[in-house]
Amino acid sequence: MKRESNKPGGLVIVDKPAGFTSHDVVAKMRGMARTRRVGHAGTLDPMATGVLVLGLERATKLLGHLALTEKEYVGTIRLGQTTVTDDAEGEITASKAAHGIAREDIDAGAARLSGAIMQVPSKVSAIKINGKRSYSRVRDGEEVEIPARPVTVSSFVVHSAHEAEAEDGTPVTDLLVSVECSSGTYIRALARDLGAGLGVGGHLTALRRTRVGPYKLDRARTLEQLQAAVDDPEGEGLPIMPVGDAAAAAFTRWDVTEAQARLLLNGARIAMPRFEGDGPVATFGPDGTFLALVENQGGKAKSLAVFAI
Repeated sequence: MKRESNKPGGLVIVDKPAGFTSHDVVAKMRGMARTRRVGHAGTLDPMATGVLVLGLERATKLLGHLALTEKEYVGTIRLGQTTVTDDAEGEITASKAAHGIAREDIDAGAARLSGAIMQVPSKVSAIKINGKRSYSRVRDGEEVEIPARPVTVSSFVVHSAHEAEAEDGTPVTDLLVSVECSSGTYIRALARDLGAGLGVGGHLTALRRTRVGPYKLDRARTLEQLQAAVDDPEGEGLPIMPVGDAAAAAFTRWDVTEAQARLLLNGARIAMPRFEGDGPVATFGPDGTFLALVENQGGKAKSLAVFAI
């Protein structure tokens, strides 16, 4: 049986550049951190930029739970053109003049796509249909129907609308928007559906993720900045957020006694208080050591991932 590395690891918050897949960034980080054990919390499309949370070593066990937290974006939606991918990377499939659209109609369209909604993901998403990625089916020429699924759009705000002309001469309107949403929400699907609701079609032309859970752009570093930190012989090396700090920032904190900690780490389900909100709770020992992520099951703490060795 392969033993788990005892390196504590932590999180690195990357400002992903355009043109890179999330896997590309992971590969770069493996080289910088000199470890194969790197993962990410929540994929960003190659076109998109912004916050990509990477986990190193034991912190990879946090990633699946961090991926479920709320996210924020800013982006540009072009009304007047529809594409096969619902964003600027795909072939244009339809065009319709989109000048003169009333601002109140645009805002009303955004409002209809806010709150708890049912959303059909993009056909070129990574969602699996009968075991095969949707984008692979589309690439193979298959007709794909993805069922709608529930997502929550906490905020969908149109900040400005600018009339322009597309390269093919189509009169279009570009919208600067911001979105706060649950995990699993496709911003390009919001662009598609907003354009469809207005009768002119639409797609996403730019996207920047500004927050994943508690981690914002002000904590993010570009790949160039991270590489410079690694290469600096007088610096402190790669800026890694310790696992405990990362957990305390993202989850409700529960400080336990030494006796409770010992029982918890031995697999016992100890009595657990009720905390406000749902989701995992980060437990810490009396010396401040991050012990585990747990969830409340019938008043007892069930371990989701143990971090103390």
